[in-house]
Amino acid sequence: MSENKEYVSRSDELGNIHISEEVLAAITAAAALEVEGVSGLAANLGSDIAELLGKKNLAKGVHVKMEDDKVEIELSVLMSYGHTIPEMGKAIQDNVKSAVESMTGLEVSAINVNVGGITFPPKA
Repeated sequence: MSENKEYVSRSDELGNIHISEEVLAAITAAAALEVEGVSGLAANLGSDIAELLGKKNLAKGVHVKMEDDKVEIELSVLMSYGHTIPEMGKAIQDNVKSAVESMTGLEVSAINVNVGGITFPPKA
């Protein structure tokens, strides 16, 4: 088990709490997918390569970075046709920030939303 996993660590009076960056990415993905109009997460080149190497990632398209005890999140989403991109972006930022901060107690400093594509409803 020599897999390199990044953890966010916090200390309190009883000891240390370690949260995997994969957990933060999964929380981010779930919160983004809850927003109406988000049809999925867009894969990026890194996650495509990881899948080719056999490393499945439930939160493809999400990148989490810790800087000065604050979390920076970048995610790529697919949006359903007919939604306003700026409004959707703001809704995603609000939902992700709320979910990550309430579930982890960490402060989110930035959430960058990239629209990687638009999905269209199937023709009837």
